[in-house]
Amino acid sequence: MTQLEPAAKRDTDVPEPPAPRAKRGFPVDLRLASLFGVLVLLVIIGTITSDNFLTGGNLDTILRLAAPSGVVAVGMTFVIISGGIDLSVGSVVGLASVWMTTLATQSYGPFIMVITGLLVGLGAGLVNGLLIAYGRMVAFIATLAMYISARGLAEYLSNKQTQVVRDQDFLTFFRGEFIGVPTLVWILLIVVTGGWVLLNRTTFGRRTFAVGGNPEATRLAGINVKRHTAMVYGLAGLLAGVTAVMLAARTTAGSSTNGMFYELDAIAAVVIGGTALTGGRGTMVGTLIGVLIFTLITNIFVQNNLPTEVQNIAKGAIIVIAVLLQFRTNRARSNT
Repeated sequence: MTQLEPAAKRDTDVPEPPAPRAKRGFPVDLRLASLFGVLVLLVIIGTITSDNFLTGGNLDTILRLAAPSGVVAVGMTFVIISGGIDLSVGSVVGLASVWMTTLATQSYGPFIMVITGLLVGLGAGLVNGLLIAYGRMVAFIATLAMYISARGLAEYLSNKQTQVVRDQDFLTFFRGEFIGVPTLVWILLIVVTGGWVLLNRTTFGRRTFAVGGNPEATRLAGINVKRHTAMVYGLAGLLAGVTAVMLAARTTAGSSTNGMFYELDAIAAVVIGGTALTGGRGTMVGTLIGVLIFTLITNIFVQNNLPTEVQNIAKGAIIVIAVLLQFRTNRARSNT
């Protein structure tokens, strides 16, 4: 009899090689580095072309201009990551600024003024979210309708007149400074930091990425996609209300023209910052850099007395380049 050979090891007994680590964030990091390089280049160009560019007064102006549009862009980042779009934020800013600066509202003091602006923005955002999530309307159509109606309601409430802010406590606080930094800039920093934490460190943020990446799979995983979508648009509306407060303080007035074209600037800043228009991917830091890039471009053109149409051409070219880079990045990812 031959001695039995030891049984061969089963396949399951063979240790599996460790799975290769997925490369996380390399395209995003590369994009952020490129955006930061563009930001530095614009600072150099501004310094060369204007002696007043790096003065304290001009830098203060740049930050004050970037603050309101930056807050709107934070809300737009959440919307686009979730796979949607919001064309109404600029009109909601105008409506909230008008409502909070009526004589009746101002008579109750600065606290009621601020609360009114926030509630108007939140309400308009929730209407968008409910129409999109539960009314099954296309986001483009629902927010376009809000874009038109909110601007019209603002004109009706104000009778197409500019409403001057007379509450000095409101102006003193929001137009003031804290440790040398304007209050409006502090609001931007708080909103961006809070948005980053909410997007990257909470369940709400993870669900926002999931809804934008694959809403059907997210629904099957037990997440209420409709409710989350409504909440995302509500957040965008709330931040539009914050922007209305900031603009009312900066311009010392509420007007139906406040926030005009802010939706376009916000979408452009978000796209330039690396957020995918198809949803499921984005970064808050990139959005902030995108806002600063657009603000610097505007400031450089103003400093050099260049026409607005050339400025708009430059912005349009930057948007086209950013979208083309997105397509190239997505194609490279699909091939790996």
